[in-house]
Amino acid sequence: MSFGDPNNPYGQPPPQGGQQPYGYPQQPQGQPGYGAPQGQPGYGYPQQPPQGVPPQQGYGYPQQPGGQYPQQGQMYGGTPPYAHWGSRVLATLVDSLILLVAYLPAVIGALISETAAGIGGLITIVAMIGVVVWLLMEEGKTGQTIGKKTMGIRLLRESDGQPLGFGMAFARRLAHILDSAACYLGWLWPLWDDKKQTFADKVCSTVVVKA
Repeated sequence: MSFGDPNNPYGQPPPQGGQQPYGYPQQPQGQPGYGAPQGQPGYGYPQQPPQGVPPQQGYGYPQQPGGQYPQQGQMYGGTPPYAHWGSRVLATLVDSLILLVAYLPAVIGALISETAAGIGGLITIVAMIGVVVWLLMEEGKTGQTIGKKTMGIRLLRESDGQPLGFGMAFARRLAHILDSAACYLGWLWPLWDDKKQTFADKVCSTVVVKA
């Protein structure tokens, strides 16, 4: 009595067309995966980006900004590089020297005559306003006046590390009244403050950092 082919113990006839019987793992032969149209990978296959399109980073990867950002890794990735009190004082002195230049027309006019002194005084007023506006524009746009640029420091918003803009730079100058009101204590506050902020910095949410 024969039990059939030892390679086919169940006695089932071999499938036609080279197909595997039920229960055998199906071997793909150049066919796409389950549910996929012809020429495309099936479900569960890694998706390949189209030609000429760079692969995108997955969810959770840090996105790289297209433009510049003011050293976020230094400002917020660790201890912020706050500017020392001494460098801030020297930067203020440099800016004050620029303002003193505006006084020259008045001084020279006073040495000549009363009429020249009056003309020189008007020139001085216009020059001082122009210098102050120019310094505020530079500070608001780049975070640096001439003095701050000389000392290698920069004024930025604490929230995002960006320059303040002209309006906030002007408001911060007005807020320095608070630094002088309490016996000039606000000007000395950066000596022991964790973020080295004056009262004006705290009110306007600004920090002065190393450039």
